[in-house]
Amino acid sequence: MTRRFLITMCCLALVCLAAGFAAAQAPASSPKTPPASQPDLQGTWSFATITPLERPAELAGKEFFTEKEAAEYENEIRKRNNMDRRDGTAEADVGRAYNDFWWDRGTRVVKTRRTSLVIDPPDGKIPPLTAAGRERQAERQAANRGHEFDGPENRPLAERCIIWASTGPPMLPTAYNNNIRIVQGPGNVAILIEMIHDARIIPLDGRAHLPQDVRQWKGDSRGHWEGDTLVVETTNFTNKTAFRGASENMRLTERFKRLDSDTLLYQFTVNDPATFTKPWTVEIPVTQSDGPILEYACHEGNYAMSGGLAGARVQEQKAAK
Repeated sequence: MTRRFLITMCCLALVCLAAGFAAAQAPASSPKTPPASQPDLQGTWSFATITPLERPAELAGKEFFTEKEAAEYENEIRKRNNMDRRDGTAEADVGRAYNDFWWDRGTRVVKTRRTSLVIDPPDGKIPPLTAAGRERQAERQAANRGHEFDGPENRPLAERCIIWASTGPPMLPTAYNNNIRIVQGPGNVAILIEMIHDARIIPLDGRAHLPQDVRQWKGDSRGHWEGDTLVVETTNFTNKTAFRGASENMRLTERFKRLDSDTLLYQFTVNDPATFTKPWTVEIPVTQSDGPILEYACHEGNYAMSGGLAGARVQEQKAAK
């Protein structure tokens, strides 16, 4: 009896331990329903798509694919993006050093079958830069030219794990980590972004924007509801992020609307007269994604950073001899 009892207790202990481990590993669930006054936008959503931001020249004048054209385009792009290919020059082969396992850019065009994510202007192109915008962009490039490895502060923000340009705001598809998670509360909406584990907390209580002399990496967002659409206005950007060359005075308007159980329509409009000749709008139907968002283990000061800077110092020493 004693032996049987001990075996039984050990089995029970193992079962309890396994259950506890599983519970610890399970992702914290979102509230089952948002506040009664808010439409439900909650869930994990994927931005992955092969639809380009701007309409390619070969598709000029064509706003939508037919179903057959979309299938042909998807097949062509999948072949072109296949990083496991071994054709072409040696340089092209080395350029595909990260094989397909590492990429998650998507394999399908957006559900609407649009030929570009830009929907306004109608030509699917981002409007030209103003003269001031071109001058500012040239100044930025000139200031960094030849100083890219002077120190960590000269390296790109994404490389330093501070902010990723395409996760914004605004948000755009990227090469991988295309997921976001939306959680709603009584006075706020939170958006967790997989890339560089960013999080935005958007107040919905009607408070004013921060003073103009307070600038933030992701700007200062304020949200409100227009019917079943969440509208988010973001200002107070820093001049260090410069989305598509924009100035720190860019005004961004985002719209989130649930179309069905599997689709969230995301739109944003960029308004920056100091940079673009007119406002422009992007539309992305994003799809429901299964599973939790896992940690993006990126941190400033990693080995690649110190190795790159050390290599630059060695090159400088050689040049000085």
